[in-house]
Amino acid sequence: MIARRVSTLASLAVGWLAVCCPPAMAQTLAGLAGPAPAITALPPSSFEIAARAKGTPDIPGLNIVWLTPWGRLELARDWRNIIVHQSEGPAGSARANAMRQSERPDRRGATIWVETDGTVYWSIVEFAVPRHVRDGNRKDNKFIDNSSTFGQVTDDNSIGIEFVGNYPNVRKPPTEAQVAAWRTLVRVLQARYNIPAERVFAHNWIDYKDRRYCEGCELAKLAREQGTTFAAHDAKIPVDAGAPALQTNAPAGLLAVAPPGRAE
Repeated sequence: MIARRVSTLASLAVGWLAVCCPPAMAQTLAGLAGPAPAITALPPSSFEIAARAKGTPDIPGLNIVWLTPWGRLELARDWRNIIVHQSEGPAGSARANAMRQSERPDRRGATIWVETDGTVYWSIVEFAVPRHVRDGNRKDNKFIDNSSTFGQVTDDNSIGIEFVGNYPNVRKPPTEAQVAAWRTLVRVLQARYNIPAERVFAHNWIDYKDRRYCEGCELAKLAREQGTTFAAHDAKIPVDAGAPALQTNAPAGLLAVAPPGRAE
C-alpha cells in the first residue's frame, strides 16, 4: 500500500512538472536517462593533413611537379570556386605552359596544368591571380542555374586548372590518366580551400566560351558527382586505381621543351 502511494505521488509530481515547468521536466528526464554520450571529433586523415600542408607534400594518387611549392595556407587567396579548363593545346604542352605561367603569374592561363599522362604542374603561388575567366558573363542557364555565377565567379575568387591535349580536335576528351589525376586533384583543392562540390564549374558553364564543344564539362560533372569527401575512413570517393601510387617531386626550373598550347 505504501509503495502504491509513493508511485502515485511520483506520477502526480511528474505530471505537475510537465504542465507547469517544462524545462524542469526536461532536466528531470535527462537526469533519469543518465549523462549524454560524449561526441568525439574524428582526427584529420592523412589525406587532409597532406592537402593542407606547406611545401611539396607527397599526395598518394598524384604525380605533382612543384614549380612553386605551397606556402602557409593562411596566406593563400580566398578561393571559393574551382574552374575546369581545356587548353586546346597539344599533348606535351603542359610543362611549357606551366613554366611560362610561373614566370608571369598574371598572364592568361591557370594555377595548375595537367598533362595527358596525368602529371600535374603547380605553377604559381597561391595568392597570384591568372586571367582565366571573363567575370562569369554567362546568364542563359544553359548548363546550370547562372543566378549564383553571373558576375560573381571571377579570376579573383576562382582557382583554375588547365587540361592539355585537345588539339587539333577540340572535342577530344581528357585521357584516362588525366581523369584519374583529376579525381584526386579536385579533392585536394576542395580540402585545402574548403570548396564544396557545387562550386566546381566547367568554363563553358559560366562563360560564353566556345560553340564547338563544352569546355571542361565532363570533368566538372565528374567532380560534382563524386562530391566532397576528405576523410580516409570514408570510402565514398575511392582514389582511382589507375592513378600513380606516389607523387614524385621534380626540381623547379625544368626546361620547357614542349610546344605551347593555347590557353583560354
